[in-house]
Amino acid sequence: MTETPEGPADAASAPSESTPVAEGRESGSVTVVGTAHVSERSVEEVEEAVEREEPDVVAVELDEGRYRQMQGETPDDLDASDLLRGNTVFQFLAYWMLSYVQTQLGERFDIEPGADMKAAVDVAERLGIDVALVDRDIQTTIQRFWARMTLVEKLRMVGGLAFGVTDSRVVGVVAGILIGVIAGPAIGLFGGSVGVTEPLLTSVTAGMLAAVAAALVVDQVGKVGLSPDARLYAAAAVGPLAGLVVAASGVADGLVATYLGGLTVRAIGSLGLGLVLGLSVGVVGAALLGLFGLARPSDDAEYGGIEEIDIEELTDTDVVTMMMEEFRQFSPGGAEALIDERDAFIAHRLVALREAGRDVVAVVGAGHRAGIERYLANPDALPPMADLVGEESGRGFPWKKLIGYGITVGFVAFFVLLAMAGVRNGFLLRLFGAWFLINAAFAFGFAKLAGARWSSAGVGGAVAWMTSINPLLAPGWFTGYVELRHLTVNVGDIGTLNELLADETRSPGELVREMLDVPLFKLIVVVAMTNVGSIVASFLFAVYVLPAMFGDIGGVEEVSRLMIQGARNSAELLRGLIAP
Repeated sequence: MTETPEGPADAASAPSESTPVAEGRESGSVTVVGTAHVSERSVEEVEEAVEREEPDVVAVELDEGRYRQMQGETPDDLDASDLLRGNTVFQFLAYWMLSYVQTQLGERFDIEPGADMKAAVDVAERLGIDVALVDRDIQTTIQRFWARMTLVEKLRMVGGLAFGVTDSRVVGVVAGILIGVIAGPAIGLFGGSVGVTEPLLTSVTAGMLAAVAAALVVDQVGKVGLSPDARLYAAAAVGPLAGLVVAASGVADGLVATYLGGLTVRAIGSLGLGLVLGLSVGVVGAALLGLFGLARPSDDAEYGGIEEIDIEELTDTDVVTMMMEEFRQFSPGGAEALIDERDAFIAHRLVALREAGRDVVAVVGAGHRAGIERYLANPDALPPMADLVGEESGRGFPWKKLIGYGITVGFVAFFVLLAMAGVRNGFLLRLFGAWFLINAAFAFGFAKLAGARWSSAGVGGAVAWMTSINPLLAPGWFTGYVELRHLTVNVGDIGTLNELLADETRSPGELVREMLDVPLFKLIVVVAMTNVGSIVASFLFAVYVLPAMFGDIGGVEEVSRLMIQGARNSAELLRGLIAP
């Protein structure tokens, strides 16, 4: 029988005593062995249980793909195109985070994760016993796990990984940049009401341009004798300092006002003010996190306090229950997909083996043992198998899809209504051209920043105008598909990433560069950055470009009047077509 590999979430499972379960209707029986996937004692217990029971079948928490990979029968290839569809990128991140936790526990207790399953398979093959693969497919589990989690739980999960592996200063800078990108357009729209004047925006624009120029010069000059990290730190220090001096002195205000238009000054200046605000908040927040020890786990309580628990204590059922309940409190929906559904799925397989008259030793994570035993004792309580397989569409009202389709309809209606109101075609063409160019420039630029090839970035930029208004598409998918012509990705890349993250000797710059050398990570970053570039472009277009272009036809109020007139003209046209 073949179903799913063990999931990385079982890093939280723990070893337990072998537990005989009541026989089925025929002559079969099931003995459940609960293990910790990172415990040396679990390996010994598995071997002893199989040799003692001499069962007909050894059932393990693996699927065919994971089993073959573990046995070295097939390469650990990964269908990278799966990572380019819908939420699969985020599901991959969830899988990676869970895998990282298990890897760290395995290193801490000096045993390879999954050694208990390998021991069960090895001893079964040595004794000539059949092996049954009884867990649900990991892709199905992760997809359902991600769909069941709420938005807040997903953010907490991603944030937990960031705080666990990243220096607080890096976290502060990244958070500051994100805040700045959001605050900048808001300042551009509403800054006038709080005293943000045109001269101030001009000075800030001059400072921004000077900061970028100075940073680039320092980086190029530093190639002579500085290391890459030293160049990065020098550019990050000299650039903002030069920008601050230029902005405060006003020496370049005249040049900026003369050669840059008002729209450019407002866009760059407000974005600059937003970044200053965001980075200030980020730096202060990082300092507070560092002060109170929240940004990185302390050495004494690393990995959530696991170091303080002796690995042998994990054989205690109360400890297993405590750990599973903590996860259930963190994400009730996620725990349902990751724990409860898998309990039922595995129990379905074991009940089938028992009813077929087979004597089975089942090797599972101890966190699943109690749930599986309950189902084995009362098979009638098992939910239908159909409810445990297939993709989960998510729960609650599909507001994201509704918003996405609303944007598409609104964008098309905007152009149609203006055309029906008699707005000249030249204006509509310029408007569409601006939409196309700003989306292309940002999607292309962000993709190149992530290290995409010219062809990949070009394709992403070319389709960005269309994907920005279509909730079923994303420019990153197109960039990723082209990038895949030059990348070979596989599951082993996840292990490489885990090793890099575990090496605390690398500086942040070295860590990022080496992670980008891992094909799987590079693909994910290129896809994500292309999408981010298109999102930023759409936001900037709505905030900066549209108001400026509306001035050509009388401003926002006139546009609103024209759209109403276009709606009336459309209604009259439809009445004329319908009327006999």
